[in-house]
Amino acid sequence: MARIKLDLPEIFIFSTNYTVHISDVNYGGHVGNDAILTIMQEGRMALLKAMNIKDELSIDDGVGIIVADAAVVYKSEGFHGDELEIKIAVDDFNKFGFDMYYQLINAATNKEVARGKTGIVCLNYQEKKITPIPPKFKEKLEQGL
Repeated sequence: MARIKLDLPEIFIFSTNYTVHISDVNYGGHVGNDAILTIMQEGRMALLKAMNIKDELSIDDGVGIIVADAAVVYKSEGFHGDELEIKIAVDDFNKFGFDMYYQLINAATNKEVARGKTGIVCLNYQEKKITPIPPKFKEKLEQGL
């Protein structure tokens, strides 16, 4: 069976830390696959906060973002109490969205725990329609905040 291969961009625009919670751990005793997506979202929210954006529903004048697709590649185990560095990169911009890449690294061992990608689309939540990326938002992302 072919495995997903996820190449990361060379330049990361943002980094934040996350401590693995007991609720992130599954019956196998390590970070569960569902928790990796949640940890990626925590990183995305920290990035938006650093951009002075309150939440994903309003990045600019009624325009929000929504995750259209996601991929995760697991590299090693993470455990309760581990401090993870979440590194974020952006790439593949189009009129309505872009890809956001995540690299989760154990801060103590420098071992990669997982990498992921989410396809992000801009959405007018009131009209429930996709909309072009707001220019100011795109500029901040392209310039690394």
